[in-house]
Amino acid sequence: MTTPSTRDRIVSAAARLFYAEGIRAVSVDAVAEAAGVTKRTLYYHFDSKDELIAAYLEGRDQPNLRLFQKWFAETEGDVATRVDGIFRNLARAARHPKWKGCGFLRTSAELANMPGHPAMRIGAAHKKKFENWLRQCLEEEGIDGADMLARQVLLLLDGSFAVVLLHRDPSYMETAGMAAASLITLARSRVPGVQ
Repeated sequence: MTTPSTRDRIVSAAARLFYAEGIRAVSVDAVAEAAGVTKRTLYYHFDSKDELIAAYLEGRDQPNLRLFQKWFAETEGDVATRVDGIFRNLARAARHPKWKGCGFLRTSAELANMPGHPAMRIGAAHKKKFENWLRQCLEEEGIDGADMLARQVLLLLDGSFAVVLLHRDPSYMETAGMAAASLITLARSRVPGVQ
């Protein structure tokens, strides 16, 4: 087993702290201490806290997308059922006491007054990657308007993240999944020869 690099240890510590407490609440000193490095070492690897925040989100991008794709692939049934499977798995995750929602959305809320921040661009790109992947899945099913439908599902997904955080009730995520499945089923019913 390889030992993580100093940079990886810093990003890992930042990810744990930023997700648990929020990016503004966590100081660079706290990240350095959690990573077992000096503040000077942290700044050797990252020019600023903003760069560290961006690295935190970059580190979440592909694992999150792969997880959604895994849940989609492992759910048996048609495309509507498989999309609903993403929401049901998220609801299961949201029942864990340490669940804090979507790190991309929480970070964007904290940086709402800084649209040019690198983390905002990374978060927007992450959401667009999910939308494009879902659009491709819908197009493969021959569904017209897959681009708009993928966007609608993304809105349901991100809306459910927000409402579940407010109410601490993951059933909202399951309800959003049912709505997404209904939209997809309706769109599929318009495809000639597809039931």
